[in-house]
Amino acid sequence: MGPTPLQCPPLGPDNWPEKIADMQTSFAGRLNVYRVMAHHPDLLRAWAPLRGHVVQTNVLGPQRSEVVILRTGHRMGAAYEWAHHISRSRACGMTDARIASIAGPLDGMAADDAVIAGAVDALIDRHRLSDAERGALAAQVGTAGVFDVMATVGFYSTLAYIVQTFDTPLDADVAAELAERPLTP
Repeated sequence: MGPTPLQCPPLGPDNWPEKIADMQTSFAGRLNVYRVMAHHPDLLRAWAPLRGHVVQTNVLGPQRSEVVILRTGHRMGAAYEWAHHISRSRACGMTDARIASIAGPLDGMAADDAVIAGAVDALIDRHRLSDAERGALAAQVGTAGVFDVMATVGFYSTLAYIVQTFDTPLDADVAAELAERPLTP
């Protein structure tokens, strides 16, 4: 008997949908969040191009993107995303102290990070940026960057819904990294 509609464990090679067989060796087959999303092959296929932009080709650059993702994961209570992006943030040169600050108050982080994190907070709390918030963010990342911040918050909010609703387990490599090297502010 297969999983109930409320149980969507990460799919592996033995039960990967034929409809997205070509995606199994891509990002989709590597991370548990996407292996869970594979329960809806059409959504995963449609997700791929947006993921390519949000994760790889946005105008924010790696560290600013990580600030957006970390703050979104933290605010959404998505431990899976927070853990994965500790690893990714370290890989792009962020210090543990900087990473940890992203989960704290705005006045406890670097000024540039606070502008980005404040925009994330506004989008989550009020679903919009005020003129002042938009202006401060645009001064730092440009107009396209404002759009990329909004798209990244929306993208990672959706992932947060998925990982939390389906209790997506942390990927083994990330769990091992954090066990060996916990975040130390």
